[in-house]
Amino acid sequence: MAMDAGEIERLIKETIADAVVTIEDLRGDGDHYAALVVSAAFKGKSRVQQHQMVYQALIGKIGGDLHALALQTSVPEDA
Repeated sequence: MAMDAGEIERLIKETIADAVVTIEDLRGDGDHYAALVVSAAFKGKSRVQQHQMVYQALIGKIGGDLHALALQTSVPEDA
């Protein structure tokens, strides 16, 4: 069962309100995505902690509806 890129973005933004999310469907199959998530909420957090925040937003979807997610996170330049 595939997952829509808009759904991934919505779930992330529900948990990380100021997130700017860019999603790319890597294979066109709705199962393999790359995501760039930029948020001031990541400031002062390690890369692992940042990724954990995003995965928390997608709980129950990774490995099920969402097979693979290549994730990049960062803090906005002005934060």
